[in-house]
Amino acid sequence: MHNLSPLPQYLIKRYHGWKATSYTENAAWFRRLATEGQRPRAMVISCCDSRVHVTSIFGADSGEFFIHRNIANLVPAYAPDGLQHGTSAAVEYAVAALRVAHLIVVGHTNCGGVQGCHAMCSGAAPELEEKTSFVGRWMDILRPGYDRVKDLPAEDQVSALEREAVLVSLENLLTFPFVRSAVEAGEMSLHGLVHDISQGTLLQAEDGGRRWVSI
Repeated sequence: MHNLSPLPQYLIKRYHGWKATSYTENAAWFRRLATEGQRPRAMVISCCDSRVHVTSIFGADSGEFFIHRNIANLVPAYAPDGLQHGTSAAVEYAVAALRVAHLIVVGHTNCGGVQGCHAMCSGAAPELEEKTSFVGRWMDILRPGYDRVKDLPAEDQVSALEREAVLVSLENLLTFPFVRSAVEAGEMSLHGLVHDISQGTLLQAEDGGRRWVSI
């Protein structure tokens, strides 16, 4: 590992600022988190997009959310095939080990992953069809959602597909036996949201995803 570099100075300065203020003012809380472990009330699955900052949106403190981020906030279907599954592992840990009370999938507007999926499925991005495309193979998860929106007016398809990214993920979550059993036992609730980056609004899926309501 001869290609490692020191952190950029602007990040070092920000760290020292955090250590001198936020950490110092809450040192007892951080020590408690270290000694007692984490007990988050919710898991949040959101997009890697740098514009989506769920802790800021909900004013969450350290230790409150167990967060997993990936391209287009997608959850694959349950597949116990012995291979490596990062998102599935995060879900398993949150539900089986941490026993979170809420599992929230947060999508967003202007999602590049969703736009890429739409382009791939409509034939406009053949490079994403290549087996070597990690993004393309990941976005295959959303193909069922594309099938549900492809007959809408062209100008409405991408925004509808952004919502489908949330719904497909929620549907796939219920294919995990430990998720379904926790939901059916009333031990955990599932939630679907879409964050409008420009307007700062949140839409919540209701009636099984048939309605989206502003909250």
